[in-house]
Amino acid sequence: MTVNSLPVRTDTPVRTPAPKAPRTGRRLLRIRAGRQHHAGPLAYVLLGIMALVSIFPLYWTMVAASTDNTRVSQSPPPFLPGPNLFSNLARAWDEAAMGKAMVNSLIVAGVIALSTVLFATLAGFAFAKLRFKGRNILLTLVIGTMMVPPQLGVVPLFMMMSDLGLAQQLPAVIFPTLVSAVGVFFMRQYLGEALPDELVEAARVDGAHSLRIFWSIVLPVARPAMAVLFMITFVHAWNDFFWPFVVLDMTNPTVPVALTQLSAGYVRDQSLIMAGALLGTLPLLAMFIVFGRQIVSGIMAGAVKG
Repeated sequence: MTVNSLPVRTDTPVRTPAPKAPRTGRRLLRIRAGRQHHAGPLAYVLLGIMALVSIFPLYWTMVAASTDNTRVSQSPPPFLPGPNLFSNLARAWDEAAMGKAMVNSLIVAGVIALSTVLFATLAGFAFAKLRFKGRNILLTLVIGTMMVPPQLGVVPLFMMMSDLGLAQQLPAVIFPTLVSAVGVFFMRQYLGEALPDELVEAARVDGAHSLRIFWSIVLPVARPAMAVLFMITFVHAWNDFFWPFVVLDMTNPTVPVALTQLSAGYVRDQSLIMAGALLGTLPLLAMFIVFGRQIVSGIMAGAVKG
């Protein structure tokens, strides 16, 4: 008994693996984007140098505030803190009435920052997503106001505040700066990229009006940019000297105006002036320490839009 074997086909094609497609530029970008980039020694050295350069003015202020006027004026100047820091801070606090000045600056800077964030977000939403006649012309006028030096309007603005009976009062500092063209332009650019048109149109279809859209949709989307704008505006209003010096007096000063009392006299006490400057800087440092992470995250969120 023989067993017949099945015939074997010898003409069956052999399948070879297809060659891999070449990596295109977009694919390479996606692959490289997923990798973690590590900084080299040179990057750490440069960042360290930049950090030291940035911190040195604050360190020198503390050193000058902790010594006496004679030691500060010597050559070479001191580079290590002295023993008079707290005594100079106490003198600056009493002679410049820093307590009242800080309260006034907190009120002025807080109100200006909040109003700028609110009005700039409203205007930015209108310019970015609403369609109305004259939108581009109005936006051009808003941007054009940034080109006018603020010193040109000091005299008519002071006359206006005097006619309203607000001279020498805090509202005279607050009202002219309730909103800024820079804030409007900043929020317009951010919302134009971060807020999709489809989301606004969907809310319109659901019957939401503009204020409802602003409250429920725009504010959550614009929160990172609002945090950045609030911090920038607060710092600018806190450090503003020219207009508060013109419209306020020494009985109701802000911090920069109060510091001018420390430089009065024939011989300026540099250590006392530096102590007052250090006192005026401490609230800003405290705010940045508390809200620094939110501010940095807001800046990074705005950087990756688009």
